[in-house]
Amino acid sequence: MRTGKKFVRGGGRLKSMIKIFIHKYDAIISIENLLNAWQNFKRNKKNKKDVQVFERDLMKNILELYRDLKDRNYTHSSYTHFKINDPKPRDIHKAEARDRVVHHLLYEFLYPFFNNTFISDSYSCRLGRGTHKGLHKFRSYILKVSKNKTKACFVLKCDIKKFFANIDHRILKEILIRKIQDKTLLNLLDNIIDSFHTGLPLGNLTSQLLVNIYMNEFDQYMKHKLKVKYYIRYADDFVILNNDRLYLENLVVEIDNFLKEKLKLELHPNKVSVESIYSGVDFLGWVDSSTHRVLRNTTKKRMFRNLKNNNSKIESVASYLGMLKVGQGFKLKERINLLNKIS
Repeated sequence: MRTGKKFVRGGGRLKSMIKIFIHKYDAIISIENLLNAWQNFKRNKKNKKDVQVFERDLMKNILELYRDLKDRNYTHSSYTHFKINDPKPRDIHKAEARDRVVHHLLYEFLYPFFNNTFISDSYSCRLGRGTHKGLHKFRSYILKVSKNKTKACFVLKCDIKKFFANIDHRILKEILIRKIQDKTLLNLLDNIIDSFHTGLPLGNLTSQLLVNIYMNEFDQYMKHKLKVKYYIRYADDFVILNNDRLYLENLVVEIDNFLKEKLKLELHPNKVSVESIYSGVDFLGWVDSSTHRVLRNTTKKRMFRNLKNNNSKIESVASYLGMLKVGQGFKLKERINLLNKIS
């Protein structure tokens, strides 16, 4: 997808200032694009009742949605609320099928543009990244900072308090205005953002992208203002590696100030620490030390509990065996395979 750039003249040459999303609202909401969004949305959801109901009168529903969008009459519906444990209790708010088609439509156009503005060390909800890539980068940074385990290596670990619930609507909209010029498209995004009373709902595809857009402000501050070299963020968890413990401890004040003043977010007071890699550091479900990586005990217990309670284990077994490839888990793999055989 193409992007536009604004330029200013300075020092005898043109300087690139900012990339602008150039796609227009009317082109985005076409019937063809809505049908493509529907196909992407319904993938792996064919047995869901709300998906089946929408598909019974697919063209009627798509045409009604198109007319609402075209006439600027679309309003996001309310959410269905339920709870999950993943691993801690979480509140999920599920949108109606027609709204999720709109989510997919916007995501398919906005994601490629905004993804190109993100730093390389942001790993959550991005194609080609994820926890495995984040863990591999963490290990590579450990080796670089420790000079192949010959120097001290400390890790500042931080977690943001009630991340999704505290995303500020006004700030998020201001960030979007800087990147998107089409006012009707901005109004549609406002409609989706304001469909939830405060923060962003867990469960929306658009929420995954919007929190990354929001936190990109922090990522850019870390990399370009504070000049932090060894930094990794996955959603609301982030780590910084350095040889100097005092440097990391002093960073906490600047990080906390930026989050509070610019993004209205707070560090979780019980989840900020500076730890030596030689004692083992817990990150993304694994405990890394200078020599090896082992699965976190709570992750291990949850994995076997889920397998025992799951009547259809084929996909779960494959998923967990894939997860164990990133660390030392030979005995765990044996236990999973044995559990799969006797079930």
